[in-house]
Amino acid sequence: MVSETKQQPLRYAHYSTPDPDFDKYKDMPNPFAEVDTLSAVEMRAIMSGLPVTFPYDEAITESVEISHRTITARDGAELELRIYKDTAVSHSTNSTLFFVTHGGGWVLGDHQAEEAMNRLVAKKTNSVVVSVNYRLAPEYQYPYAINDSFDAMQWCRQNADDTGINPNKIIVGGSSSGGNIAAVLALKDRDEGTGAVIGQILNVPDICHPAHFPRDKYEYNSPEQNKDAPVMSTQTAHWFWEQYCPTAGADPYASPLLAHSLTGLAPALIQVAGQDPIRDEALAYGKTLESAGVPVQTKVYAGLPHAFHIFPDLKATTTFYDTIIEWITTRQEGE
Repeated sequence: MVSETKQQPLRYAHYSTPDPDFDKYKDMPNPFAEVDTLSAVEMRAIMSGLPVTFPYDEAITESVEISHRTITARDGAELELRIYKDTAVSHSTNSTLFFVTHGGGWVLGDHQAEEAMNRLVAKKTNSVVVSVNYRLAPEYQYPYAINDSFDAMQWCRQNADDTGINPNKIIVGGSSSGGNIAAVLALKDRDEGTGAVIGQILNVPDICHPAHFPRDKYEYNSPEQNKDAPVMSTQTAHWFWEQYCPTAGADPYASPLLAHSLTGLAPALIQVAGQDPIRDEALAYGKTLESAGVPVQTKVYAGLPHAFHIFPDLKATTTFYDTIIEWITTRQEGE
């Protein structure tokens, strides 16, 4: 029998009620539904064939210049960076760095996964946006994604004059697994005494390995409530974790929710999908950050599935991107 001290009320269950705005997509085929029958290579091919969607007139970002650099990671591996600069800030030497780690379950994806956000942030804020192509699991399991991303962020700082950034004014960000990596970068920045990260944007983030989630502390019903949700089922979410982190899930740099302390971390924006198997992880992380005295803005999109923002005609998608722009602008004004 489970003791009452370990039972958590269903405060978040109502977030799973489907949003009627998503009805037009509810019967769409999910190419990642049968993860047990697809290899990582096959899934990457599927994802690479998905179109990049823009919830705004793409023409407004025409002034954003895109370039690429190849850098060297700590073990000698080459990593590609994609750099976004609007012509209005191209000659600045003191811009905020928005450092982006893309989503894709640590297994899939590249720069394109966050292309809409990257272009829009470069256009709408006084930021230089840099995306890193970290190495992917299962070929490169934890902590490769973390180390690659951290090395790339430090390269940007060390080459601040070249990139046009303020090396002590960094906002980290990403979606899904990219949100996980961004959260870890903020932790490492604090732990190593750098203090360069001034903000973290965690979009629908994976925050804790399901086998190690502290159920005695937090509500954790979203994996059951949303087990067959569109876009990403619970089975798929767990499969990604097993590819990335089959043995070290309790490490705080894999599962930031398990960090001994979150005190002193940079302010956070956490955007949460209500019909998402990993919803409760993100909500738990927001509460824990708040308890540690970290300023947090949590935005919940009730009734919408994981990565809903790839559907440009949803009303919530515009809000999703507008919230990012407004939050970054506010952080810049406050520095």
